[in-house]
Amino acid sequence: MVAETTAKTLNVTLRVWRQAGPDAPGTFVDYAARNLSSNMSFLEMLDVVNDELTMKGEEPIAFAHDCREGICGTCSCTINGKPHGPGHGIATCQTYMRSFQDGDTIVVEPFRARAFPLVKDLVVDRSAFDRIIQAGGFITARTGSAPDANAIPVPKTDADLAMDAAACIGCGACVAACKNASAMLFVSAKVSQLGLLPQGQPERDHRVLAMVGTMDALGFGNCTNQYECSAACPKTISHDFIARMNRDYLKASVRAAFKPVAAGASGGAG
Repeated sequence: MVAETTAKTLNVTLRVWRQAGPDAPGTFVDYAARNLSSNMSFLEMLDVVNDELTMKGEEPIAFAHDCREGICGTCSCTINGKPHGPGHGIATCQTYMRSFQDGDTIVVEPFRARAFPLVKDLVVDRSAFDRIIQAGGFITARTGSAPDANAIPVPKTDADLAMDAAACIGCGACVAACKNASAMLFVSAKVSQLGLLPQGQPERDHRVLAMVGTMDALGFGNCTNQYECSAACPKTISHDFIARMNRDYLKASVRAAFKPVAAGASGGAG
């Protein structure tokens, strides 16, 4: 049996970015957070601070959250300069106050990226990721009853890699960690999870070209291979997927460039 962590009481100063809206000026505001349990999650601590602000008649801190189990990726914020906080392979909601020391000043701010416009306080609009998925993150499949399990053989190595890529929760930490605000890790994971499987082959070329093109059009930066993205990823998605996507993109670009030539040659011969 694993012994429970003995709770300690913490008093910290919370330095939070407050901004009423995308066009309003923003600034850091300090809040005293007292008598916190070290076993609180970071979001529970924010709840406590917000309860106190509400009791005082002040505007609570706006932050996004949903599952609070490290699954949805909604809770994304930057803690002491690091997306999701000091832990490794965990989201903000899985960060606990025992990661900090009594008397610490904890700086909390939203993810900073042009493609993630700020909504309010710690909340940013990450719908750019949705538009990238809409551009090509799907497969063509017949509707109706589910196919039989294992009807299409998939090598275990490919299946394992596809599952690794599919672990991406689309939180945006990779973008926030990158000095160029690149979305290459996110896009490569979404491209690879389908491109590694037989079901994803019909749209393989279109998928990588459309998703990368949409990523560029939305204002994400270029990748300079410094791997902050995989270091900050709460699901530890490997940057190897970026190399895989680059190869797919090159092949798809070459095939797309020669398609009109091949069609014209065929028509001329007729």
